[in-house]
Amino acid sequence: MILTAAHHASAAGNEAPTGGIAGWATDMMDSLGAPGAGLAIALENLFPPLPSEVILPLAGFAASQGKFGVVEALLWTTAGSVIGALALYAIGALLGRERTVAIAARLPLVKASDIQRTEEWFARHGTKAVFFGRMIPIFRSMISVPAGVERMRLPVFLALTTAGSLIWNAAFILIGHALGARWHQVTDLVGLYSKGVIAVVVLAVLAFVALRIRRARKGEHRSAR
Repeated sequence: MILTAAHHASAAGNEAPTGGIAGWATDMMDSLGAPGAGLAIALENLFPPLPSEVILPLAGFAASQGKFGVVEALLWTTAGSVIGALALYAIGALLGRERTVAIAARLPLVKASDIQRTEEWFARHGTKAVFFGRMIPIFRSMISVPAGVERMRLPVFLALTTAGSLIWNAAFILIGHALGARWHQVTDLVGLYSKGVIAVVVLAVLAFVALRIRRARKGEHRSAR
């Protein structure tokens, strides 16, 4: 979620940014209007490196320039969020539990008990995970896959995804609309939040790997006695 100096320079005036992700999203909105913002968000769900933290404030900025209405932006981006989430849900459903377990079993340091615990956790907290996950970078896209694998009831999944996406999208679009040409300020701030989430995930993965290696070494030591 790093914007180049050129992006900031163009955003400082009334001109839309050019180049990079911001320029790409702007071109989509210029060509297609509010549906372009929706398409960009649908692609963001499928390709998480495309940051909604850039696209959504830009949609608010475009609305402030009269390119389309705020309500249009909100409806189309939420529709894009739901469509993208549905595509990932379908991938999870097609993958299914048996294939997921088989793939996980081939991964180093992953045990069958890990899959079972994950399933039990999702059974207890899946609805909260789908709803609040829409507001967390990385997880906002990925949470749809386990929902599909576990075959969460589609009406429930759609309702939770729509509600969570609506809140997330509305916050950024309205802030972008209020800031106008200074829309990038919210992107810079949320970039810190995203980096914090990524850092926590990396630390959790490293801790998991370190714990598994330690347990494996202890098991080898005991069997050697």
